[in-house]
Amino acid sequence: MEESPKTLPNIFDIKQAAKRISKHSILTPLIESSLLNKIAGGRILVKAETLQKTGAFKFRGALNALSLLNPKQKEMGVLAYSSGNHAHAIACAAQLLALKAHVVIPSDAPKIKLEGASSYGAHIHQYNRAEENREKLGQMLAEEHKLTIIKPYDEPTVIAGQGTTGLEIVEQCIRLNVLPDLIVVPTGGGGLIAGVGLAISDAWPNTKIYAAEPFGWDDHRLSIESGYRKSVTDTNFYSICDALLAPIPGKITYEINKDMLEKSLVVSDKEVIRAMALAFKYLKLVIEPGGAIALAAALTNQIDIYGKTIVVVASGGNIDMDKYFHLLSKG
Repeated sequence: MEESPKTLPNIFDIKQAAKRISKHSILTPLIESSLLNKIAGGRILVKAETLQKTGAFKFRGALNALSLLNPKQKEMGVLAYSSGNHAHAIACAAQLLALKAHVVIPSDAPKIKLEGASSYGAHIHQYNRAEENREKLGQMLAEEHKLTIIKPYDEPTVIAGQGTTGLEIVEQCIRLNVLPDLIVVPTGGGGLIAGVGLAISDAWPNTKIYAAEPFGWDDHRLSIESGYRKSVTDTNFYSICDALLAPIPGKITYEINKDMLEKSLVVSDKEVIRAMALAFKYLKLVIEPGGAIALAAALTNQIDIYGKTIVVVASGGNIDMDKYFHLLSKG
């Protein structure tokens, strides 16, 4: 039996994070399309984190975490390992705060994520996703350069930063005089849904919260159903959702999510591509595969959304142009 983490973020931490990052973060819009609503049979409100700084929600957590480092940690610099968006966000936040940043990122990550991290002056360390362990490589580099590791999701200050997405959703829905029946959030390691879920649960205890995961990478579904953190069995399974390929939930994120989530909705690549195409056509949003998975899940028949109001988080839009056009041609 695993020991529960001693420090969990809460709604107070999220509200403090919102004040801390407000100078640099973008208040992203909550948008909808009447034509998409007609297709869905319910009202879908999309939180467009694709328009956040660095093109994904990750900037929120990165900036909050770096802002809370002590002077010695800031002087030495930071390291992040990531599938791409967290590294991109850490690089940007580090530049804003005049910190040195190293990022460990897979060699097969979308070029837009690699180039984004590099453009902000981060030291790039590429690795082979199939053969190397990013955590071990990151730990080695951190020790060598005396850097503070900022984990991509299993870190309270990062989770609190991501939770500001949920605070904004609550405030925007109140202005629209809307009380959502459910919210669907893309889920990899679980940091975004943990933060958003804490904010949503505080405001609306009866709003159901659903994770959305790629087929073959449904570790949250496996863990919630089994009652303990459980890894996917085949980490070589291919999915276009490169940002969501965490094999097991984080210890902290699982502790938050295990009782808060209604369930996890598992989505195929084909359904994700359809959601990307619909978002482009009706919402004029470019969404990367992992970022589109919540919309895809809402448009499947796994949950009844007829006549209901659904908030979905479009978590990121960092996808290479040639791949985007290729996938849309299938959608």
